[in-house]
Amino acid sequence: MSTDSLVIIPTYNEKENIENIIRAVTSLEPHTFNVLVIDDGSPDGTADIVKRLMEGEFKDRLFIVERSGKLGLGTAYIAGFKWATEAGYDYIFEMDADFSHNPADLPRLYEACATEGYDVAVGSRYITGVNVVNWPMGRVLMSYFASKYVQFITRLKVHDTTAGFVCYRREVLETIDLDAIRFKGYAFQIEMKFTAHQCGFRIKEVPVIFVNRELGTSKMSGGIFSEALFGVMKLRWDGWFKKYPERQ
Repeated sequence: MSTDSLVIIPTYNEKENIENIIRAVTSLEPHTFNVLVIDDGSPDGTADIVKRLMEGEFKDRLFIVERSGKLGLGTAYIAGFKWATEAGYDYIFEMDADFSHNPADLPRLYEACATEGYDVAVGSRYITGVNVVNWPMGRVLMSYFASKYVQFITRLKVHDTTAGFVCYRREVLETIDLDAIRFKGYAFQIEMKFTAHQCGFRIKEVPVIFVNRELGTSKMSGGIFSEALFGVMKLRWDGWFKKYPERQ
């Protein structure tokens, strides 16, 4: 079964979620989404579950890249982006494994790029207020005001700059120098959106509801947010002086 869309799902110890999220994504209709799992050496057997599914009913729709250890969210997505563009996919998605991103929203992100003509579609928690469920209030406020801080510093007109639910047209990922993306945590998400904007690509925010995971353990840490908060100053400096590749 052929498709033009690939959903990249980074994993580390997601055995409770991985089979269900794969089934949810691949069962969407009428559009077809394939799945690429980037597993960072999960000791809980996440990769074994994926490979079992690959050998069975999801042959030619499910793929895996196994890495030797926890190398960071950003490098996982970079590896996935390179794999996807080399394989010829036209629409490449970022998505979490834990159902905090609703698979049913994937077609809406796809339509924003494939039908409406945008280059990047962001599943946004904050474009229509604060659409977050089951997060502690402190974490909601930290995330919301971090995005506002990024908007203020970078002048990027995206309300949810740290969002990790995104669709990219292949041209965006082929234009950006992926090896020059420096951040590994949630600042990676900011840097990708900022770089796409600086290259002249059009970004649309699609409102989604973010639901905190029910199974497994969150990978969030204070260091991740620190990288995002302080990294944006460097991005703003780059915006003034760095020459970015232009979209063709």
